[in-house]
Amino acid sequence: MRPLDFPDQHLALAAEGWLELGSSADAARELRHLSRAAESHPDVLELRWRLYASQGAWDIALDVARVVSQIDPGRPSGWIHQSFSLHELNRTEEARELLLPLAYRFPKESIIPYNLACYSCRLGNLTEAREWLLRALKLRPYEEFKSMALSDPDLAPLRGYIETL
Repeated sequence: MRPLDFPDQHLALAAEGWLELGSSADAARELRHLSRAAESHPDVLELRWRLYASQGAWDIALDVARVVSQIDPGRPSGWIHQSFSLHELNRTEEARELLLPLAYRFPKESIIPYNLACYSCRLGNLTEAREWLLRALKLRPYEEFKSMALSDPDLAPLRGYIETL
């Protein structure tokens, strides 16, 4: 995929910065100034997903993530964002089913087994959740992983297990 041209690249970076600072209104303002050609670029669509996710607009976020996956199916983030949006819409079983084959298609993406652990835990399959956690642990720095897992509400039923890792 071609990189964004100037000034779209600058506007996208500004929007990303605003999102990192927690200002979705400023990010949206930057995105409104993008050229028509930039609107369908996967990097811009991912920023839009992040914007909608930050606002809790999960239906719209899901639609945007689906477009990313259609435009660039080799980009794991489109699929990951789709599954996360489904999970946030309380469609966790669908999120799990979408993500399962991607664990093998993108074996180095640590967020995939991590999210599968979350979804499995939420669905009550703690044995499967532990297996996915161990796979994620192999792909992520230990302390970062443990801290994230211990604070994740989806993994609350496994806190005792996580503490022993």
